[in-house]
Amino acid sequence: YALYLLMFLVGISIGADATSLRTVRSHGIRLVLIPAITIAGTFLGVAIVGMSSGQIRLLEALAVGAGFGYYSLSSVIIGEMYSETLGLVALLSNIMRELITLLFAPLMVAGFGKLAPIASAGATSMDTTLPVISASSGKEYAIIALFHGIVLTILVPLIVTLIISFL
Repeated sequence: YALYLLMFLVGISIGADATSLRTVRSHGIRLVLIPAITIAGTFLGVAIVGMSSGQIRLLEALAVGAGFGYYSLSSVIIGEMYSETLGLVALLSNIMRELITLLFAPLMVAGFGKLAPIASAGATSMDTTLPVISASSGKEYAIIALFHGIVLTILVPLIVTLIISFL
């Protein structure tokens, strides 16, 4: 209920701010590229980490990364369809993704720009990390974070299931 209240209050804040719509218009079609770049960057990162560790196969690493922070769903899908151990790895890595965003969002903005915490948050950019993204990047980026999170949340079960089907 606290999360629903928080999202409701952020929604009111976004709706009352005219600069939010200007920010969306200024990004235009690039708005769609933000989730696509997040997906590509996540897959590149997990592929590098997975291949360098030598303990996890490439497709397993991609399945874990395809959770995009949505730990409550991706870990269950991986655990039921493939391996409970890999499901646990997915749970922990996606929780760490969320925690890193919550703790370091202001530093990400300073070092990489206002979209960095949105990409870092992945699917959680629409809910649990939205307040810290809004505070760090600015209220006008909250609607971009919301769109980004919705797109990734919809894609998580599709992409995870697709990757697991090749294992």
